[in-house]
Amino acid sequence: MATAAPPRFCRCACFCSQNLYVARYGLHLRFRDEQQLRRDYGPLLRSRGCVTSKDFQQLLEEDAALAPEFVAAAEYSASPGADLEGLLQRLEIVSEEKRIYRVPVFSVEFCQALLEELEHFEQSDMPKGRPNTMNNYGVLMHELGLDEPLVTPLRKRFLQPLLALLYPECGGGQLDSHRAFVVKYALGQDLELGCHYDNAELTLNVALGKAFTGGALYFGGLFQAPAALMEPLEVDHVVGQGILHRGGQLHGARPLGTGERWNLVIWLRASAVRNRLCPMCCQKPELVDDEGFGDGFTREEPAMVDVCALT
Repeated sequence: MATAAPPRFCRCACFCSQNLYVARYGLHLRFRDEQQLRRDYGPLLRSRGCVTSKDFQQLLEEDAALAPEFVAAAEYSASPGADLEGLLQRLEIVSEEKRIYRVPVFSVEFCQALLEELEHFEQSDMPKGRPNTMNNYGVLMHELGLDEPLVTPLRKRFLQPLLALLYPECGGGQLDSHRAFVVKYALGQDLELGCHYDNAELTLNVALGKAFTGGALYFGGLFQAPAALMEPLEVDHVVGQGILHRGGQLHGARPLGTGERWNLVIWLRASAVRNRLCPMCCQKPELVDDEGFGDGFTREEPAMVDVCALT
């Protein structure tokens, strides 16, 4: 008797070539070749200081060297088993047009306890990976051992019922994987984050603390073509509360003024959606086997035959 094998999670090959974050100019670029880069991003690059042929050559060299760096029991303020209607009453509509919401996620006390664990881990000698290709400081939740006990139940029991209502066309009810990390902003470290979009169908960004000024999130429209943000919407952080938005919503973070800011970011993925179209290259994904959840794409494995049942 044949039994269906569990799907294997993968990434799309485009992430190694077409979606590169260049911190020098605060831009998330698609790069195929020099001609395409000049055509699509020339005016925007010049406006941000890439003016001379030497500047552009240095950018090309950096692009060639860039590659994604992956290191191949919470008390929710709204209980995971709580009535969904009650949770919706606590939901704040930040922007109806942009479909951005604020929702309570953790108690302030839990945020403080999590920050203590994060700082202990940061100061330890344990190996650590970068949160993503844009942030240099922070922690991958699976390295801290909190992915399965915290983030997975948060996705399955708390977020999925809510997002099925808020974002049904984005796979809100079909979330089957995630990438979770904490980012840290501090003086002498990362201060801001340039405009970008996420490798996710949906994103949850939870403010953990500490005391700081500045650092507001800002949002533009959905990504379509390289363009400057026009009249972006700014959103302040509230400890314990999370901002929900579509992964393709252009966004960034204003410069930190003082203090330290820590945020838990969860990229929420639905393979049923991204298997049809990679959100980064906007093409049918070219699957590459990966570890763990990969980038949320799945490949159907051939059915396994139970030899014992045949004899």
